[in-house]
Amino acid sequence: MAGHDTGSHPQFTGFQKYFNSYTLIGRRNYVIATYTSIAMVILYFKLRPKKQKQTPAVTEK
Repeated sequence: MAGHDTGSHPQFTGFQKYFNSYTLIGRRNYVIATYTSIAMVILYFKLRPKKQKQTPAVTEK
């Protein structure tokens, strides 16, 4: 039958404990990390200082 196998729960350690594809919490953590990284990239490009155009100095003769 389809469904969760309750007999074998994998025991993860380290990084795999929080980011795995077997549990809903692990998959949720992947989604949160992905959305956070996308938001950080957008914020970086929105908030970085703008380059000011340098106008050439006019020299009089």
